[in-house]
Amino acid sequence: MEEVNNPALGSHLQGLSGVEFFNDLLPRLIGLSFVIGIVIFLFFMILGAIQWIISGGDKAALEGAKGKITNALIGIVILFSVFAILKIVEDFFGIDILSLELGPLVIE
Repeated sequence: MEEVNNPALGSHLQGLSGVEFFNDLLPRLIGLSFVIGIVIFLFFMILGAIQWIISGGDKAALEGAKGKITNALIGIVILFSVFAILKIVEDFFGIDILSLELGPLVIE
């Protein structure tokens, strides 16, 4: 098999075959996407809360704030649903999709 050699990948990913590279990369990308999703959720919740506070009783601004908060909550429910489905797939097939190892730190 052909090895993936890229100095930007660091020493941990050097010398891996294509399959090994993607086996290592996929859990990292999934974990990163969950972190980004949670950060986006927090951003929209804070933005909606601030809009709610500064609406000053204006019905249109208040509805916009409620819409932002509702959409953020729907988004986090979808994100957690995807997480739950991935955990079910992990248990059913006996694979470890969501394990992320960063040196001595292991996130499961």
